[in-house]
Amino acid sequence: MPLTLVAIVVAVVAWVWLRNQPASQRNAAILKLALLVGIGIVVVLAATGRLHFVFAGLAFLYPLLRRLLPSLLRGGLGGMAGGAQAKSGNQSHVSSDILEMTLDHDSGTMSGRIIKGPMEGRELSDLSENEFLELLRYCRAQDEDSARLLESYLDRRFGDSWRQDDEAGSEGSESGGNGNAGGPLTESEALDILGLEPGASRDEIIKAHRRMMQKLHPDHGGSNYLAARINEAKECLLG
Repeated sequence: MPLTLVAIVVAVVAWVWLRNQPASQRNAAILKLALLVGIGIVVVLAATGRLHFVFAGLAFLYPLLRRLLPSLLRGGLGGMAGGAQAKSGNQSHVSSDILEMTLDHDSGTMSGRIIKGPMEGRELSDLSENEFLELLRYCRAQDEDSARLLESYLDRRFGDSWRQDDEAGSEGSESGGNGNAGGPLTESEALDILGLEPGASRDEIIKAHRRMMQKLHPDHGGSNYLAARINEAKECLLG
């Protein structure tokens, strides 16, 4: 009975914690919970002398795990680490004068860092709501591309809810941009945006472009600004 009560309490706490996770990080959180639960089960079975059930179960599930585990680890663990350990080709980088953004292709998680201004060096994930609005006002005053890029990040992380507090926002500030205000992309920037290495083939460029548009096209919850940069990157590399 005590074990049952503990299991119920843990399940409730895990459910509440999972609900509070950002939507973009929920898949990674689910995998993390599954790993913790698996470890807990192994510990309990070992303590009660029933560890042989684990080996029997693994033998039964081995063919399925062999097929699914690699993709789960790439998507889930990459998201838990903020994409920092993703392999080359699984990340895209978009930079402006003030911001530097990274998109993990597998998890869809977007992370960012401030590279200029009063908040230089800080991660976007560490900012409060008021600090986001302060940064947005600064970007709008200093660099239009940075403002669009930050708006794209806020839309992807918070949906439209942040706009209710954006009293200074001008109508159409995101939808009106074509992403070219910062000037033509260099080949290096285009490769970073598509997550490719130098020397990428035409087929690799087309596939990377298609993969990113599926994640960031405005019709799929993305933004006009990022879609424009992705298209520009493709044209730069194929031109």
